Amino acid sequence: MNTAHTSSTRFSPADIEKIRADFPILKIRVKDHPLVYLDNANTSQKPQCVIDALKEYYQDYNANIHRAVYEISERATAAYEASRTRVAQFLNASGNNEIVFVKGTTEAINLVAQSYGRPRLKPGDEVLITALEHHSNIVPWQLVCEQTGATLRVAPINLQGEVIVEEYERALSEKTKIVAVGHISNALGTINPIADMIAKAHAVGAVVLIDGAQAAPHTPIDVQALDCDFYAFSSHKIYGPTGLGVLYGKKALLEAMPPYQGGGEMIKWVSFEKTLYQDPPYKFEAGTQHIEGAIGLKVALDYLCHLGLDAIGHYEQELLYYATNLAREHRLNIIGEALHKASILSFTLDNIHAHDVGTILNHYGIAVRAGHHCALPVMEFFHVPATLRASFSFYNTKSEIDCLFEALRKTREMFK
Repeated sequence: MNTAHTSSTRFSPADIEKIRADFPILKIRVKDHPLVYLDNANTSQKPQCVIDALKEYYQDYNANIHRAVYEISERATAAYEASRTRVAQFLNASGNNEIVFVKGTTEAINLVAQSYGRPRLKPGDEVLITALEHHSNIVPWQLVCEQTGATLRVAPINLQGEVIVEEYERALSEKTKIVAVGHISNALGTINPIADMIAKAHAVGAVVLIDGAQAAPHTPIDVQALDCDFYAFSSHKIYGPTGLGVLYGKKALLEAMPPYQGGGEMIKWVSFEKTLYQDPPYKFEAGTQHIEGAIGLKVALDYLCHLGLDAIGHYEQELLYYATNLAREHRLNIIGEALHKASILSFTLDNIHAHDVGTILNHYGIAVRAGHHCALPVMEFFHVPATLRASFSFYNTKSEIDCLFEALRKTREMFK
């Protein structure tokens, strides 16, 4: 990692250039243009220090964890568990035993739906989500409701892409057993008022899961202050390796939940008559884990916190403000203009399909997401088949945003 960075609350232009130098992929060219990577809500790029950590693991101490007493296995185990400690600190969990490693946010939500929800839900019970949710926070609840006879309810949104708070409150009742809400919308960038939503859900006795996949890279998270029961995020969106995610769960809830999967490592004792399971978090980590992923995630979190989440937030908001103003100047149809937004700009260009625009942008080296963003109900609400989504990170620049809008101008001219 480039130690010249500072953790002040603002980035200077020199800071941004040093940061960009940490990400080797930003040096490549696409179609003879410099890569302009604006798809960070999909997956983030990886700093060299994370890439080096993965190489070091495979090169110097590749071994399985928790299973052997030889030196490189003990080193791998220590590095894996150091990542759990780092994640607990990052989320301000009360202990390492509240941090479960999973494949990603999707598996975390499925784990809670099946291990917490399925044994407890029954006909007449309700699970409440919002109309902003990613498919990963819709389908697992549909499945568990089909399995148990519970009912899935949906709090609606307004034309700005915000949850209608009064309707959310009206949907809460003594029937509500689980509330599952995204911290930040992946399709629109809307930041939900989750602290208030959690408090209101707890007032009717509901347990709350927060999908933090889009929030973890952009804002400090304190699960104890939020008082959420579960919080999930993915490594690959927070500058770490793919294939790894985190589920935070309150200790008492995790202790009361049965294992999600069975296999090696999650057991204390196995006989043909009965199996005794490990205490959390290990009873939820069956089989060989994504060891190098956890090691890389720790390095990514160290890198992120060294830069400072406050400084990151300030800078990304500057980029969003700059891009939003340009979108208005270019008469784009912005989809979702919530008062509180993360650095995501979702839009359409005239009547040109998003996939066509995205394909043309690629010829200028510009990577944006074009599609429904795994949020089809959001697209249906706004009566569009798809949107273009530019999502900004701290390694992006205003000049890259200028490149995006110049390419959009050329695209519009082409279709005329």
